[in-house]
Amino acid sequence: MKSLLASLALTTALTLPGLAMARPVTLATTLNNYGGDGAYLALYVTDASGAYVGSLWMAGGKSKYYEHLSDWYRATGGDPAQINGITGASVGAGRTLEITLDLADALFDAGYTLHVDAAVEEMRDSPNEVAVPLTTTGAGTPVQGRRYVASFTYDM
Repeated sequence: MKSLLASLALTTALTLPGLAMARPVTLATTLNNYGGDGAYLALYVTDASGAYVGSLWMAGGKSKYYEHLSDWYRATGGDPAQINGITGASVGAGRTLEITLDLADALFDAGYTLHVDAAVEEMRDSPNEVAVPLTTTGAGTPVQGRRYVASFTYDM
């Protein structure tokens, strides 16, 4: 039940911010200069038990490549309807994806984790490239990714 309420709060905060207690949060994902094509990125949230709560953003518009975002794909069955925002393009090496979303206040300091999965054509996939607990004290603190992400931050 708690997961359902959090999922509803997440969805409501993204689609109808006036109906839920929410705040604008800027997510910035800066990629390394890894020397390959643009990266597909999936940004999504899990609860304290690791269960999928909802997707926030997808960078990369060709659904045939979503299976390479393996943790996100496993959690959603690859369902594009799970994505609240899709950019038309992947993110190039050395570039930054910066988006601002209204996220429910209930997601902060309550055991939720924001994940970034990454995949680059002709290179290794990187599930769970970044996993950062959503806390008010963690806002603004850069987190280094495992392979493609040079730094990830969220600011409120």
